[in-house]
Amino acid sequence: MDINESNQHNAPFNYFAKENLLPASEQASILAQIAHKAERKLKLRWILAISSLPLFGIYAAFGLAPQTIIGNIPTAAVIEEIALPNITSATADIAGQSFWYKEHVRRDDTLNTVLSRLNIHNRDAINFIRSDNVASEIASSLRPSRSIEAQTDNEGNLISLKYQLNSDQFISIKQTVTGYEASKVAQNFEMRPILKSAEIKSSLFGATDAANIPDYIAIQIATMFESEIDFNTDLRRGDHLSVIYEGSYDQGELLKTGDVLAAEFVNNGKTYQAIGYRDDSGKMQYYTPDGKSLRKSFLRSPLEFTRISSSFSSGRFHPILQRLKAHKGTDFAAPTGTGVKASGDAKVDFVGTKGGYGNVIVLKHDNGVSTVYGHLSRFATGLSKGNKVAQGDVIGFVGTTGMSTGPHLHYEFLVNGEHRDPMTVALPKTFPITGQEKVAFDTISNQLTAQIKLLGNSNIAALE
Repeated sequence: MDINESNQHNAPFNYFAKENLLPASEQASILAQIAHKAERKLKLRWILAISSLPLFGIYAAFGLAPQTIIGNIPTAAVIEEIALPNITSATADIAGQSFWYKEHVRRDDTLNTVLSRLNIHNRDAINFIRSDNVASEIASSLRPSRSIEAQTDNEGNLISLKYQLNSDQFISIKQTVTGYEASKVAQNFEMRPILKSAEIKSSLFGATDAANIPDYIAIQIATMFESEIDFNTDLRRGDHLSVIYEGSYDQGELLKTGDVLAAEFVNNGKTYQAIGYRDDSGKMQYYTPDGKSLRKSFLRSPLEFTRISSSFSSGRFHPILQRLKAHKGTDFAAPTGTGVKASGDAKVDFVGTKGGYGNVIVLKHDNGVSTVYGHLSRFATGLSKGNKVAQGDVIGFVGTTGMSTGPHLHYEFLVNGEHRDPMTVALPKTFPITGQEKVAFDTISNQLTAQIKLLGNSNIAALE
């Protein structure tokens, strides 16, 4: 093979030219493609080289620095003297200190378990609490959640104790030079208003429970609006209420709730408002924001939160007599024993048993009005003819005496001896607030109305 043949593979251009295998244009195209591929390979090599640099850095991170010692490193024990504290002095400091313990009575607690948690261990204090006329009431009145706190020294000797006897009183025990002394002390409360809102989803109590509003407050709300809203049948899903009521606090802890100060109830799109104002006797009365009394002369329903089982009718099929007969009252289904209230201020005209009514009470009111309460299981203790009763007083209890197929209250409303439908008869209101009291009332009303409005707007925003 001569020199020209040996250079054919190294000089492809000359080879193509010598052998004239392809036209010149095609030869140029092939050479361009070869050059392009060579350039791409070169670029790839550089990219691979650059991308490998972090890997070399990682590898170097796990490497060992030059002259690193990898053998056993010699250790040496170092002993240093530390001055200990003066135990006698520290003990003397603790001996002069006292400690406070605060607990709440738990379910199934006994006096011993409570005193143990309060770190009370001296026998003379325990014996005093058990035997003293006042202090011994602690053991007999232990109720879950009631608060009790004690001050003791480091050895468990009682110095002082305070026990919440009820919402208005506490028992105080103090150590004196002659022993222990116990007394009942009136609770000093910090009064603060509590603002709450609730949405009706099923019932009034369901809504107030969800908003952590006490039942006592829910009952007040129902009472103040009961002449406008029938809480048995009128409630709608989506109704909402806002309420401001009194809270009594001791050291930041809510111990009891008082009267409602103001309330707003939106029922089926209609808004009802009430402002509380105490009369000369200190009793809370409720008015509209402009001073009109919400108290009517008669309650619409003599029972709380019941359902109507049979309405007033000129003719209905009597379930016992098996014939059409006028039903001149309203029946309220309720469990046996449910309290029945006087629907208005009155004098007892009859109390006893009468025909199909069974146990019945007849009250005589002013202006020719009488009310009848039938099928009672029993009467209020001491109730007799001639007694005066006030609106809302419990006069008897639901039963199923007389011609009755189940426990309920039969209630009648008569005007000058003529029966009227208790659910639709017009109920007169009492007089509005006037005179100098109106000026004081307006000041309170303006403040509470503004708070209720703000609370209502916040509640609507939360619902939306």
